[in-house]
Amino acid sequence: SYAVPPQEILSKDSVTVSVDAVVYFRTSDPIASVNNVDDAIYSTKLLAQTTLRNALGMKTLTEMLTEREAIAQLCETILDEGTEHWGVKVERVEVKDIRLPQQLTRAMAAEAEAAREARAKVVAAEGEQKASRALKEAADVIQANPVALQLRHLQALNSIAYEYSRSLTNRTEKPSLTFRAEHNSTIVFPVPVEMFGAFMKKDV
Repeated sequence: SYAVPPQEILSKDSVTVSVDAVVYFRTSDPIASVNNVDDAIYSTKLLAQTTLRNALGMKTLTEMLTEREAIAQLCETILDEGTEHWGVKVERVEVKDIRLPQQLTRAMAAEAEAAREARAKVVAAEGEQKASRALKEAADVIQANPVALQLRHLQALNSIAYEYSRSLTNRTEKPSLTFRAEHNSTIVFPVPVEMFGAFMKKDV
């Protein structure tokens, strides 16, 4: 095998990246490797470097990051065809690492963070829109049926009374005059005048 050293490669969309790879090969024909080339191993290593550079140079940055296996397969095919006459068999090529410039990495991280914040704002806006729609529907129902408003007031009053009774039950200390003076409270709850309409009509 041969570890291709990191190479500075310019992508199709003009982004410089550092790429390294590993090439696995073996001598398949010792006679051809001696007769057809001065140094089959050294020539294979040089061809691996140029092949990797040329293959990646035809790709955009996005394609480099998402099509790594396809790029490795392309390099393997080109290398195997190029070294066959030298008695060398290329068995596999692996693209190990694609390193981006630090400035580009920071820019991509900032862009991803901005995208996450934008999605969060969209979700929050959709939630507020649904809540507003629900409130409007509730207001329409109450406006069409005033009894619903009265029932809602009674339900709220019942909830307040229940919570207040629970708070009194949870107190373990014995009541005293001081306790009564400090903890007694008055609940003020608005009641629609319309609720007394029926009683007022009877009095009249």
